[in-house]
Amino acid sequence: MDVYEPGQDRNVAALSIMFMCGGFLNFMENFEIYMLEALNEAKQAALEDEVPIGCVIVKDNRIISKAHNQRDKSHNPLGHAETLAIQKAAELLNDWQLVDCDLYVTIEPCLMCAGAIIQSRIKRVIYGAPDFKGGAFGSSLNVLDASNINHRPEVTKGVLEEECSTIIKDYFKSKRA
Repeated sequence: MDVYEPGQDRNVAALSIMFMCGGFLNFMENFEIYMLEALNEAKQAALEDEVPIGCVIVKDNRIISKAHNQRDKSHNPLGHAETLAIQKAAELLNDWQLVDCDLYVTIEPCLMCAGAIIQSRIKRVIYGAPDFKGGAFGSSLNVLDASNINHRPEVTKGVLEEECSTIIKDYFKSKRA
């Protein structure tokens, strides 16, 4: 994860972060807890024979929305985990602006999902594995490089990257077999 230096002991990094944050909760651990929930959604997608991508949205340290890919099941090209989770969160909050919400997703969001994230004013995006073919937050292209967009979420990448990468790689290996 990009919060600590490569090769640095994770416990030392966690203590440094806690010290710098004046004793607030260890963000790395929180990131991992919520990413594990997104991974559970991805596993559910795989059970439904959907591309295993999962997403959760968190507000005030509470999960308010969960979703996984449902494009094949719903015959809907908009059925990405992120767009479905954003819709559920907006309905719950009765507001299209998800200003103080964090979005956790197992794979880097595509351009469509990045647009939905920007339009919904998500505060922070935390993703697991990069998508070098279609990721829109730096791996394939970076939508945040656009000069005139009206909102720029913070982006944290690489949270439980190996686990997030493995579930999707295993899924496609099984499809090719």
